[in-house]
Amino acid sequence: MSKKSKVEEMEDEVKNNPVKENPELNGENENAVNENDDEVSVEDRLREDLAKEKDKFLRLFAEFENFKKRTSKERMELFKTASQEVMVSLLPVLDDFDRALKELSKSEDKEMFKGVELINTKFKETLKNKGLEQIEVGEGDVFDAEVHDAITQIPAPDKKLKGKIIDVVEKGFKLGDRIIRHPKVVVGN
Repeated sequence: MSKKSKVEEMEDEVKNNPVKENPELNGENENAVNENDDEVSVEDRLREDLAKEKDKFLRLFAEFENFKKRTSKERMELFKTASQEVMVSLLPVLDDFDRALKELSKSEDKEMFKGVELINTKFKETLKNKGLEQIEVGEGDVFDAEVHDAITQIPAPDKKLKGKIIDVVEKGFKLGDRIIRHPKVVVGN
């Protein structure tokens, strides 16, 4: 047994109970007026139900459009940050390169230094092309708890450095707009 919608039920009611077109004048005028009122009320109910159904449809359509936009935006975010796990695992290698270059710059073997420097530059450019960006932090910058990770506070050597970054212990990076590693800093107090 199939269920009928309210609109279909009301249409059946109107079809099964037709209004008399030419009522006889022997007292059926009152009945004709009552039936005419019934027809108007049924018609009004049908219009109201139709308006409700249209409203439901429009709301459902708008909700579906919002769902499509939201999932599309989430998918784009996923594509932008899909490589986040790989990038995070490569950051220690990047740090090791920087330490190696620092030590090799003190050595007398300039050819070795140039070779490692070329590899480091190529590695950084490859990561940059994939969306990795270093967060620029310098000594004397204002500490921002949203961006920086304070690992310790030391007495500021100068009054101007209170609440500011004194030293950068570890570089920070972001992938797209998302910070994947906060810079670790020392703050003066």
